[in-house]
Amino acid sequence: MTVVLFDMDGVILEGPRTDPQVYADAADAALAELDADPTPPQRRDFRTHDEDRIRTHCTELGIDPAQFWERKEAYASSSTHDRLRSGERDSYDDIDAIHDLGEQTAIGLVTNNRHETAEFVADYFGFDFDVVRGRDPTFDGYDRRKPAPYYIEDALAELGVTDGLYVGDSATDVTAGAAAGLETAFLRRPHNRDQERPPNATHELESLTELLSIVDSAEK
Repeated sequence: MTVVLFDMDGVILEGPRTDPQVYADAADAALAELDADPTPPQRRDFRTHDEDRIRTHCTELGIDPAQFWERKEAYASSSTHDRLRSGERDSYDDIDAIHDLGEQTAIGLVTNNRHETAEFVADYFGFDFDVVRGRDPTFDGYDRRKPAPYYIEDALAELGVTDGLYVGDSATDVTAGAAAGLETAFLRRPHNRDQERPPNATHELESLTELLSIVDSAEK
């Protein structure tokens, strides 16, 4: 197996996604930095990822939509990193298997989360990833998220490979990995315990430790 790529939220970090309050606080901080004074309904929209409404409100308030989006993403990353440092959000107990796997094959991190946070997580938990790819802090970057295979394909291109395995905790991950031409592994976590296995998943895992035998088998 040429490379094993991992999703981040729900695979390495506990929980399937960033807490919405992180984005709410990030939007408020970005608006304050840009000296914007939105109405309560406008503020509610700014706290979401509704691109059309955000663009409209930015025009109404005379601020640059791209600048707001970039600052919101940056504040969200900073807050997420603080939550990890404080222990408010933690990793799963089985992530040491990723370190072990890195001694056998190339490994990488590809996530819908922000690229700045993906790099932080790789460094914070001491992963020696061969490639790290998260979403760019732009409107286009947000639109390229999984289930589109864009970021997975970008990671594969950086490594100069075309085959491997993508490990995720959602049907979206499986769809994106398959679209990129990879085998896929659907990882069971508490938040997806009752979900059906995606029909196009190559493997189903109860723990990341099971990857070691999968890679061993693929290399024989």
